[in-house]
Amino acid sequence: MPLYDGDVESVHGLPPNARAFKELVKAHDAMVIASPEYNGSFPAIVKNVIDWISRPEAGESPLAAFAGKKAALLSTSPGPGGGKRGLRHLRELLEMIRVTVVPEQLTVSRALQAFDADGGLARTEDREQLHKVLESLYAPAMVFG
Repeated sequence: MPLYDGDVESVHGLPPNARAFKELVKAHDAMVIASPEYNGSFPAIVKNVIDWISRPEAGESPLAAFAGKKAALLSTSPGPGGGKRGLRHLRELLEMIRVTVVPEQLTVSRALQAFDADGGLARTEDREQLHKVLESLYAPAMVFG
């Protein structure tokens, strides 16, 4: 996707890749977003994708791709924080655009030692946390009223 530009959007609409990804997100009830941490936040490319697919098209309500969705957040980092700072910013953005972000998240610290030869999580505590994240994501929504 190109960098988001409102002037480009007003003339050409959504780029084909943005439209295709938006339809993919709309077709599902939940998202799992794995994002690295860059300088204490999430990368610009993640924000760019969110910006493009947040744009309403003709006959579509605002934030149609995000309203009513659930999301789980994952990150990894070679450092001790595992990407926690970046996920805090990403959580805030997603909640502002009507996504319910589950409270559990997976942050894998010391990533160079965190994966086995097959790419799986090597540490028991990381596997257990991933399980908790997925349980929370798939739990039915609580309805009050």
